[in-house]
Amino acid sequence: MPGLILGIESSCDETAAAIVEGGERTLASAVASQIPTHARYGGVVPELASREHLRAVVPVVRAALAEAHLNFADLDAIAVTSGPGLAGALLVGLSFAKALAYACGLPLIAVNHLEGHIHAVLLNERESGERESGATSADETPSLALVVSGGHTHLYRARPMQGTWHYTLVGRTVDDAAGEAYDKVAKLLGLGYPGGPWIDTLAPYGNSRAVPFAFAQVKTKLHLGGKPPRTKEAKTAPIAQLNPRFLFSFSGIKTAVLRYVELHEMREEARERAIRVLAGAGRPQNREEALALCPQPTLDLIASFQRAVVGDLLKKSFAAAEALGATRILVTGGVAANRELRARFTAEAGKRGLRVAFPTLALSTDNAAMVAAAAWPRLLARDFAPPELTSDPSLALV
Repeated sequence: MPGLILGIESSCDETAAAIVEGGERTLASAVASQIPTHARYGGVVPELASREHLRAVVPVVRAALAEAHLNFADLDAIAVTSGPGLAGALLVGLSFAKALAYACGLPLIAVNHLEGHIHAVLLNERESGERESGATSADETPSLALVVSGGHTHLYRARPMQGTWHYTLVGRTVDDAAGEAYDKVAKLLGLGYPGGPWIDTLAPYGNSRAVPFAFAQVKTKLHLGGKPPRTKEAKTAPIAQLNPRFLFSFSGIKTAVLRYVELHEMREEARERAIRVLAGAGRPQNREEALALCPQPTLDLIASFQRAVVGDLLKKSFAAAEALGATRILVTGGVAANRELRARFTAEAGKRGLRVAFPTLALSTDNAAMVAAAAWPRLLARDFAPPELTSDPSLALV
């Protein structure tokens, strides 16, 4: 079988391995989640993440090979996430992949984690029969990609040219990522980690207009004199060069939720809820269990928070698509699994006559199938990683 690529992903808190054929057919996918390890802390602890990757990387690779009924000798290449992500976590996957490629005499392909998320959508399209590849005019039209997760909120202009994909950064968050805001608000309200599944489960049962959260346009700081501010990823994605209309900021709404909780004396209730959640599995097992933890005012707060965040993502994404003349929007990353986000983006795209595409729920969160799929064009182009390749926690997508 041609084009068999083993992908390895270890950028954050999930160790994953997958085998994808020709960038369009997933033969196997194995993921070892670290949620139980980090749930008690309400977020990812980098040192613990690295240790868990060390324990899991060999078993998940073996599991992927066994699921696909393949051996190392059957592979054509090994792909690995080289950044962005947690430094120690990236090094575990990268070191293993380099050693494996050397031992097996296979080429090594470095993949940007953000590009992997974009290819998760493309892989889903190919596997579902909605092929975007091939020499068609539609491939030459620009797409807008929204990568929205716990660590990233980025807008890219994505365009295939001569068999490879090219990306231009259009917008990004200047502080917290959207998924990070979800996790911090969930922790503030005494809910489990990760916060996305909790808020997604509870939001439909609250009044989304009960708390009038709003986002102001991000303004360029005059005192910077055109220099990028020292925020996350500023080194690789300078804010000063981007249109303020397409910049996101989610730290403000996190603070607004905190002030609301304090003003309405909801702290003690949240503390008691956190104890009950930690005593359980750390995440909602079913709708009834989740609802039993939250009185109506808390449900209203959760619904209002989600409505505001999704609305801001929607507003700026479609404004960027219109400015770029994009005919479709690719929405990907962990937050792309959110049901309200999918419903509202789909409805808005229908009104505007645009196409919108999402990955499957399994491909939305970190996985290795997206890494192997993103490596396929590089295998065709023989764009292999050099022996001195190392991880880059702040790697930009260009």
